Amino acid sequence: MPFFVEVIISLLIVIGGLFLLIGSFGMIKLKDLLPRLHAPTKASTVGLGGILIASMLFFWIERGHFTIHELLITLFIFLTAPITANLIAKAYMLLNVDPNKDLPPSKQNEGWATFDPVGPEGYDPSEEYKEKET
Repeated sequence: MPFFVEVIISLLIVIGGLFLLIGSFGMIKLKDLLPRLHAPTKASTVGLGGILIASMLFFWIERGHFTIHELLITLFIFLTAPITANLIAKAYMLLNVDPNKDLPPSKQNEGWATFDPVGPEGYDPSEEYKEKET
């Protein structure tokens, strides 16, 4: 295997490992859910992506055939980690954020997408905050 390919593979592994280490440190150090959610999603996307791309490159150069497994895992992580983080953040906002007090005006006819429109069964999240205030 050529030396520059070994350097590229090594750099991808080291960069991926550093991102995973920083992401795990962020999970321990950050206090609130939303900042803690940011650390592992970036770490898993960039860190695991770098390690899997290094693995794919290694087997392509070393064995002479391209493996699609690592590419599929990388694409799956790139697609699922941000979507999962978005859904967790929206659930957190629905439970812990009062749209009338904690959010700035949306400057549109509608409110914020997480809180509008009222659902098909007539569920309005702001009713929960009216009950908590009384």
